[in-house]
Amino acid sequence: MPRRRVRLAPDAQGARPPRAVDEDVRSGLARLRDELAVPAEFPPDVLAEAQQAASRAPDGLVDATDVPFVTIDPPGSRDLDQAVHLERRGAGFRVRYAIADVASWVRPGGAVDAEARRRVVTLYAPDGRTPLHPPALSEGAASLLPGQDAPALLWTVDLDADGTPTAVDVRRSRVRSRAQLTYDEVQRSFDTGTADGSVALLRDVGLLRQEAERERGGITLPTPEQEVQRTDGRWRLVSRATLDAEEWNAQISLLTGMCAARLMLDGRVGVLRTLPPSDPRDVARLRREAAALGVDWPDGAAVGDVVRGLDASDPAHAALLSEATTLLRGAAYVAFDGELPEQPLHAALAAPYAHTTAPLRRLVDRFVGETCLALVAGTDVPEWVRAALPDLPALMAGGDRRANEYERGCLDIVEAALLVGRVGEEFDGMLVDVRDDATVGVVQLRDPVVRGRVEGVDLPVGTHVRVRLAEVSTERRTVRFALDGAGSSAGPAEG
Repeated sequence: MPRRRVRLAPDAQGARPPRAVDEDVRSGLARLRDELAVPAEFPPDVLAEAQQAASRAPDGLVDATDVPFVTIDPPGSRDLDQAVHLERRGAGFRVRYAIADVASWVRPGGAVDAEARRRVVTLYAPDGRTPLHPPALSEGAASLLPGQDAPALLWTVDLDADGTPTAVDVRRSRVRSRAQLTYDEVQRSFDTGTADGSVALLRDVGLLRQEAERERGGITLPTPEQEVQRTDGRWRLVSRATLDAEEWNAQISLLTGMCAARLMLDGRVGVLRTLPPSDPRDVARLRREAAALGVDWPDGAAVGDVVRGLDASDPAHAALLSEATTLLRGAAYVAFDGELPEQPLHAALAAPYAHTTAPLRRLVDRFVGETCLALVAGTDVPEWVRAALPDLPALMAGGDRRANEYERGCLDIVEAALLVGRVGEEFDGMLVDVRDDATVGVVQLRDPVVRGRVEGVDLPVGTHVRVRLAEVSTERRTVRFALDGAGSSAGPAEG
């Protein structure tokens, strides 16, 4: 499931945040990187090995450069993991999904491999990212950039009229993306009725897969991206709701991950991304909080249907979305070789699932891709992959923990920076969480879109409150609020 991200964004005229906000955020991010030992530059031997690898063109690939693939990503992206092509096939569809073939460039046991195992995932911050692989690969030779011939793991998945997979294939191929599209561009083409070619089928396939997810009982959290942007001369933290086109595109990735999981389970070797089923007590609590927040939960409606229909731009809905994350606790990576895992499901998808579509940005995907290649070809899984399987769950867990801490810290810094100089001001908000002992609550402000803890709360969830900013510090990443007239305070800003 995607994590909430925050970034500093220029306005339409290319302006940047005011100097005070910019400096506060950047100095805070530097401290955070030191605290979490976030890697800075790549070591010289890693850069040299990556540059050498990028200068060699892999051979022995199936030529698929005639397929007019396109990529769909946020604007300005350079690390392009996936390219898609869709076509009708009888009453159903053929999905071609090209995934960057990182293993064609990274030598097992080499310097780039070792550094990737140290970094584990690409880390995102408001001022940029810390990539998993050197840019010579991640933004160059290995990326599926438009007009560039590149090696890829080409997944071909045939779907019937209901969107159910009927055949799966994956093989090493050479592909060439025709265009680098953004989510906004794709969404606009559907909104204006101008979507054409392969992209025109994205909605059809996406909607079929979404319906299949609903029928399985899956839960999708429409997680917003938060962005620092300039609006009416002021800098604000705003939430950007996920576009329909993003959700449809995500369904192609999820489909591929589920096909990979099924291949590995049938072959009895691989690594899955798992999630245990939700605790019924958490579902009951979420239903109570929906009532307190005034969010409609129709009789008989499944939790997945309610959550799927929430609008992240609505404060009450955003509050319920935040609480809904408690339904998805316990995610893990499970490796196996011979004996199948006892619990292979990812409860949010209500199906087995594996990470395999983002190898430029996530370590485990490279190993999943190589495993699936071998299983489809009927050959032995490479020894370097089998040898790594026992270590991958712990490596990924550690990398995910650091990524979560980093992104939470980034959001705390941005929230605090946007409130610097506003101590004593009052804000409208809503109590979106209260501890069982009613001593601490979390308030969601309406403007700016900031959260903070408020102590001494004796009010129910969903109460609209007026709070006063008592103290703020970007250095400590803290914001303290007081209920209007209550004199209570809060600790670290929450994201």
